[in-house]
Amino acid sequence: MIFFDFLKEEQMLETPILFLVFNRPDITQRVFHQIRKARPCRLFVAADGPRVGVASDQEQCSRVRSLFSDIDWDCELLTLFRDQNLGCKKAVSSAIDWFFSIVDAGIILEDDCLPEYSFFSFCNELLTLYQDDDKIMMISGGNYQMGHSRSPYSYYFSHYTHVWGWATWADRWRLYDVSMKEWETLNKIEFLKQHVADRNELRFWLIIFEQVFHGKIDTWDFQLLFTCWMNSRLSVIPNVNLISNIGFDVSATHTKRSSPFADIPVFPINLPLRHPDIVQRHIEADKFTSTMQYKMTMLKKFLYVLRLYVSKNR
Repeated sequence: MIFFDFLKEEQMLETPILFLVFNRPDITQRVFHQIRKARPCRLFVAADGPRVGVASDQEQCSRVRSLFSDIDWDCELLTLFRDQNLGCKKAVSSAIDWFFSIVDAGIILEDDCLPEYSFFSFCNELLTLYQDDDKIMMISGGNYQMGHSRSPYSYYFSHYTHVWGWATWADRWRLYDVSMKEWETLNKIEFLKQHVADRNELRFWLIIFEQVFHGKIDTWDFQLLFTCWMNSRLSVIPNVNLISNIGFDVSATHTKRSSPFADIPVFPINLPLRHPDIVQRHIEADKFTSTMQYKMTMLKKFLYVLRLYVSKNR
């Protein structure tokens, strides 16, 4: 049973947390500090192994793992420390598989996703509220509406999946397929027309899903969006941003360059939460997301995918 009351700092969070880490001890420690404040009763830590040929990885990975050697609150710690490097796609997706083979619902944080403290209360309450509502795929902590308030309530519903700090249930995660095998037999154009705003975004997702399906992009998160669309599910998006990505630097795997989405300020969400009366996608907010995250960066992302494709096929 998921703890329903709003968290106070002296209370313990009964919702389990999966913390995904790798080789960046400094930012990992900052995120772990916030997790420590929430005092989860069960903490799962999954660490990918050092990369072959990267001399610094062995030491950096060891430093990251040592952060969890002395948990200073009453907590069950479960670890999945890889000896070999699996890469982003396999390491993350298999770690979430492991997490949901043990728990029914939980919060997932990566090492560069710094949560505002009220993020834990937000996920905690909504995991209980929507645990039997199959229309909801996940609960996100990220809001990228750049200050636009989209709802008189505490959150709205989107068909996009923001995964810089999120939560879901084991039964929803079981819909996920990292290989996206259903993509092969889809009428791809007709499928995408049901979910995107215009021809440009359709073209963008056609390229992305095609490259992910053929293994040209080492990632796991586009597959989650595909799962959401395939099953006509929605995400919960807070009306304020609760997660700041602090990992945009040269040591990152995918976030090496500066971005308007780097280090976005976080704000506490007002408690008690105000819940919408109906579960319905917010079209205006999703149009803004499409413009901000996809159309404005369409050329950059297309060139990025193209470079990946060329490098893989040399």
